[in-house]
Amino acid sequence: MKSQFTRRKFLTDSAAGIGVALSAPSLLPAESPSETVNVAAVGVGGKGWVDLNGAARHGKIVAYCDVDTGKNRRGGFGQTAEKWPDAKGYTDFRKMIDKHHKDIDAITVSTPDHMHAPVTMMALQHGLAVYTQKPLTRTVFEARALAEAAANAKVSTQMGNQHHSGAGYRTLVKIIQDGMIGKIREAHTWSNRPIWPQGIERPVGTDSVPKVLDWDLWLGVAPERPYKQDVYHPFNWRGWFDFGAGALGDMGCHIIDPVVWSLKLGPPISVSYEGPAPNSETFPRSEVLNYRFPGTKFTSGDEVMLKWYDGGHKPAVKGSHVPNAGMLPGQGVLLIGEDGTMVCSHGGQPKLFPNEKYTEVDLPRESGLDHYGVWIDGIRTGKMPNSGFAYAGPLTETILLGVVASRVGAGELKWDADNLRFTNSEKANRFVKQDYREGWKFPGLS
Repeated sequence: MKSQFTRRKFLTDSAAGIGVALSAPSLLPAESPSETVNVAAVGVGGKGWVDLNGAARHGKIVAYCDVDTGKNRRGGFGQTAEKWPDAKGYTDFRKMIDKHHKDIDAITVSTPDHMHAPVTMMALQHGLAVYTQKPLTRTVFEARALAEAAANAKVSTQMGNQHHSGAGYRTLVKIIQDGMIGKIREAHTWSNRPIWPQGIERPVGTDSVPKVLDWDLWLGVAPERPYKQDVYHPFNWRGWFDFGAGALGDMGCHIIDPVVWSLKLGPPISVSYEGPAPNSETFPRSEVLNYRFPGTKFTSGDEVMLKWYDGGHKPAVKGSHVPNAGMLPGQGVLLIGEDGTMVCSHGGQPKLFPNEKYTEVDLPRESGLDHYGVWIDGIRTGKMPNSGFAYAGPLTETILLGVVASRVGAGELKWDADNLRFTNSEKANRFVKQDYREGWKFPGLS
């Protein structure tokens, strides 16, 4: 199918959704929609295994890459080789893309957060469609760069916040935009993460690197550091500044998404952090973040506050129509409107309060979509994916502004989205973009 892409013509349409205005490509279908979409995967263990199998429902797996060739993980190099014996395996994504970019149409990217942008950018620059796990990137600068690169590449893109396609969040958006609880006065979002170590310093010493792991390739663009058993790979990297984006980065693109989407929020005016004093290596064990946004036609004032809580914190229900705090799920959304209140668990169906008001109301019930199928459909038919980078890039920027705030500490950070900088903190600006180590520079990112 690859030959079809070089003969496409594209139209430019306005990007729907959030953030700084970006021109989103409106794709025209390939000449022969019945042709097979050839897919490669970068990162095939854990969540990468889920993404690989999701893509395989709609395309053919022809190549895969993982820096860990061991067989003791869910999925991973070993199971991938067994399930797709004709596909070619690699440990270095650069070699895979260089070798196969003319033979493949699309790539899934399911690495630790610090490698999302480099892999994705290289794929886009080779004209490949990309499905990248959430958060789209680790830094604000990378998110902007990928959104712009995707607009220029005019290929099908999708971020892996799969609940954006789920029935629950689609129903939430319908209810809010239909005005069923009135204009929104307050928005609260929370997660029970982290479920990995945070609030710790770097351990001393070094351990022997397993023979199945290429530690230099795992580090990629990040600064060099010694390998420590079970400290970073395969799961606990999420808590470390150099590799992840903490609980907010892990879950914000899921849980904040329906709020930004339903209220059609643009870039925030400011963000502030409440929590323990930052350390030099990892995110805090718990935090509260306060985002101020310009109001929209779906909010009750000139500004609206969106709050994020993690590490055991949850919003208070005082001032809402929710009878007691026990009715709040472990992770979710609380939207307080002028006429009612909505509670929605992470990925679940929304509930409206007060109960007596909405018991007899016929609530809408939207159907869900196949998030991977939407992405592949964008390749075959030209229909833009619902969480393509024109939407996911600005959403990720918003999430990562909170990540910056947690690294800076207390105080309101005022954001200038047009110029991609904070107007009142040079310390915060140092975290908007960060350098890649020597040997790992990428055009458009370095």
